[in-house]
Amino acid sequence: MTRMVALPNGEKVPALGQGTWYMGERSTARAGEVAALRRGIDLGLTLIDTAEMYADGGAEEVVAEAIAGRRDEVFLVSKVYPHNASRAGVAAACERSLKRLGTDRIDLYLLHWRGNHPLSETVAGFEALQQAGKIRLWGVSNLDTDDMAELMEVPGGAACATNQVLYNPSRRGPEFDLFPALASAGIPVMAYSPIEQARLPRGGALGTVAKKHQADPFQVALAWVMRSGDVIAIPKASRIAHVEMNAAARDLILDAEDLALLDRAFPAPRRKVGLEML
Repeated sequence: MTRMVALPNGEKVPALGQGTWYMGERSTARAGEVAALRRGIDLGLTLIDTAEMYADGGAEEVVAEAIAGRRDEVFLVSKVYPHNASRAGVAAACERSLKRLGTDRIDLYLLHWRGNHPLSETVAGFEALQQAGKIRLWGVSNLDTDDMAELMEVPGGAACATNQVLYNPSRRGPEFDLFPALASAGIPVMAYSPIEQARLPRGGALGTVAKKHQADPFQVALAWVMRSGDVIAIPKASRIAHVEMNAAARDLILDAEDLALLDRAFPAPRRKVGLEML
């Protein structure tokens, strides 16, 4: 089953994509990483997220190899460093990313986190890239509620297509005020590290629910992240077997009993929690 999430422009993207953080760091792992990404595309995990930061551009080069000959099948996401997010800096960084990715366009280009350059400059840079056909959509990452409120006041800021944040059963802080604010603006969430980089406990509530569904605990965590229909999960998998296991999480539907059990184990926030980052 392919679950989809609607972006503000009405375009739909897979609710389960592929992350690439830590890819491209070892040449001996490259063939396996490329094969895993290509298998993910085969399975419909066609949203691929990367960044100029990852392995100093090495992850983008891995993605380039994986999508060679298949660019039109993929919804490609990359990110610009905050120190490159001036109007001119965004343009230069995007050109470097395009070259590493071996493509003429990025589908969704994100500000990786908030830096010293004014949001108005970054947005202006994104808009210029859109007009030049270098990017189709833009968004942000790791922006908390107050940052998003400021972004909405910037000329053109309301065109933001997503906010990519750390979110998984053990990191529920954004549910208190950030997620409602994004929902009211029609902006979907992209969740990075949705299984906490494999550090979530495999026992306890996740293990209990997994056993009930004859699933893996990490599949339960992915299904939980995708449960609302407006969150895009981007787990990284550098082995084909891992990609196939992630893809199967799309078929796992958690019932009210499952969700209640997980809520007890991983309580929802009752107050404002500052946005966490990894």
